Amino acid sequence: MPLCRLLEMQGASTLRLPAVEIKPIGNRRETAAQLGALTEFDVIIFTSSNAVRFGASLLHQQRDLTLAAIGPATARALNQAGYRVAVQPPDGTFDSESLLRHPRLEHPAGCRILIIKGSSGRPFLEQELAHRGAHVVAADVYQRVPATPGHAVLAAVLASFTAGAVQVITATSLEIAGNLLAMATPALRDEFERVHWLVPGERIAAGLRERGLASPLVLAPSAEDHDLVAALIRWRSSVSGA
Repeated sequence: MPLCRLLEMQGASTLRLPAVEIKPIGNRRETAAQLGALTEFDVIIFTSSNAVRFGASLLHQQRDLTLAAIGPATARALNQAGYRVAVQPPDGTFDSESLLRHPRLEHPAGCRILIIKGSSGRPFLEQELAHRGAHVVAADVYQRVPATPGHAVLAAVLASFTAGAVQVITATSLEIAGNLLAMATPALRDEFERVHWLVPGERIAAGLRERGLASPLVLAPSAEDHDLVAALIRWRSSVSGA
């Protein structure tokens, strides 16, 4: 996991507890047939690196399409697959709201836009583009399902917490945070309340508070790995007095 590697490069020790599993959905040939000629779309948006992982094959190596990426990780995945990204958030933040501020998407009335995404993603992007007058087509290419760690795994995680080996939990989405809270035993949930949570932005923070989490929060400006690590370093420096 890239985030774990970056943290370990900074001297941290990491404990991996997957909260979601990513699985492909749909038949690629059927999906491609339903979408028709991709050249008919004015913009094709990939919402995540997983959307690229499971949906780039729909592009059929066509290099003349106008592609959009919701953030740098998604853009890198497209670049690594051999595609050029024309549309990205213009202001350094990486979410649907920021992407919609790009000139190509601010006034999309009459445009045909394809969104390649996961089945449980936020509907905001699709809804807002349609509200602005675009004809929007969505292709779900993967699904995120809650991970189901066994009793032995959860017991080992609890032991790490009670031994004081964990000071921060990372949750880069409300889905991940919700899955973590749902899988926790009562004892593990108590430990979750005693440590800091590293989250990207006020929306996730507010969602955690709505779910009853009272833990102190460390806010990063985005879910990008480098922003998460930088926020954690700043927090660590502030509490250590460095």
